[in-house]
Amino acid sequence: MAAPIIALTGVSKSFAGIRALEGVDFAAFAGSTHAILGENGAGKSTLIKIIAGVLQPETGEMRLNGAPGRFAGPNAAADAGIICMFQELSLIPDLTVAQNISLSRPPRRFGLIDRRAQILRAEEVLARVRCEDVDPRTLVRDLSLSRRQMVEIAKALGRDPRVLILDEATSALTARDVQTVYDLLSRLKADGVSSLFISHRMHEVEELCDRLSVFRNGRHIETFAKGARSDAEIVRLMIGRDVTAKYPPKPAPVARPAVLQVGGLSWETALNGVSLTLGRGEILGIGGLDGQGQKELLLALFGVLRGVRATVAVNGKPGLPAAPVLAKARSLALVPEDRKTEGLMLSLSIAENMVAAAFDKVARGGIIDRTRVAALIDKGVEVLQIKAGSVDDAVSTLSGGNQQKVVLAKWLMTDPQIIMLNDPTRGIDIGTKQEIFRIMRQLAEEGRSILFYSSDYAELIGCADRVIVLYDGRVVRELTGMAITEEALVAASLNTGDAA
Repeated sequence: MAAPIIALTGVSKSFAGIRALEGVDFAAFAGSTHAILGENGAGKSTLIKIIAGVLQPETGEMRLNGAPGRFAGPNAAADAGIICMFQELSLIPDLTVAQNISLSRPPRRFGLIDRRAQILRAEEVLARVRCEDVDPRTLVRDLSLSRRQMVEIAKALGRDPRVLILDEATSALTARDVQTVYDLLSRLKADGVSSLFISHRMHEVEELCDRLSVFRNGRHIETFAKGARSDAEIVRLMIGRDVTAKYPPKPAPVARPAVLQVGGLSWETALNGVSLTLGRGEILGIGGLDGQGQKELLLALFGVLRGVRATVAVNGKPGLPAAPVLAKARSLALVPEDRKTEGLMLSLSIAENMVAAAFDKVARGGIIDRTRVAALIDKGVEVLQIKAGSVDDAVSTLSGGNQQKVVLAKWLMTDPQIIMLNDPTRGIDIGTKQEIFRIMRQLAEEGRSILFYSSDYAELIGCADRVIVLYDGRVVRELTGMAITEEALVAASLNTGDAA
């Protein structure tokens, strides 16, 4: 076998006394797509940040093509051909797509940035990722999350990587864009590029990767070739135990009083007369191909969108909430799509984030009851099993899965009766997903009602009591009980004749 392009030996790293990596040996090869697997908090992010020059190891060494490869920072690593796409997008919202793509090295003419060359360069790399529909002059803030993710990929390609690191690069993408990434990685592999691929979607790993490395609790557990381990064995290596039932058992179908009734909900071109009823203690799934109005539906019900037309009743009280604060007052909660930019204040502590939506619950006479705050935070950490060194740590120090738990805890502190979840398990590990599924069912059993959008059909099948499928902004089918199957969901999502 050829010498590795990247080799780490005995690498360790700690944060606030907590060991993130311990004595890690790891190697990746040119012309290979290498999966890095593990639960959130297993050490994957620390590993790639060391490779990308963001962090420095406390012990051990890294070598690039056999030569010492410790970098002073990300720019030095990028100059050596190591390009990393972190799960948190690096794009600047108030700059254009072209400006973001050329941010580190803008083309110049006579000492000034050459705007025309900048746009041409952006068009070239956008074409490589089949994003010709994205205008390089568009501000990034005006793009959907999926389009922003593809611009991030285009930006990485524009730097001519020798080692490309992708951290959950497909988690926010449409099915079409996921296939584009598949094709792109195949081309890069043929060109001799080494791709390090972090994903919690095992079908992606199976399709793309030829080598897999499993990490657990900061240690490198095992590296093996594709096909050498079954999915069950891989999961056991990741979490250190056998996985029991992935989804909690569903209750038998019963008649439920309605807590949310929606009729003829429309908004611009995204929503076209959506009607639904949500029962008390019910988990109602929302399916369909990405981009069919699911996210806009949740935003509309939470009072985020303007110009919505609908007949709505919440707990029998008519009227659509006109703003999020009014939705919260009517006992609604929304866990948004992007926890980093929409759900959390990353510079604030875990505790501050957890109580951000519930000050009216913890204040008396305008004065915050510190004892009550501490009790609620302790309960939230315990119930959601949030793994943190201290609740006074910045929430940005948590793994993705624990950050998502903080977002959920924040809204549970408001004591909502209707909880809307927008793809809540995107980009988190198997163990944390199981915990969220358990919490969802427990909340339903307590009589709370859940409106649950997921881009993963298996989650809808495993979690939802009923599923409505959206196509072109309207409900095309409702599925209940044993009729919630992958075949039925796919047919309805494509709006074929079988979905009628």
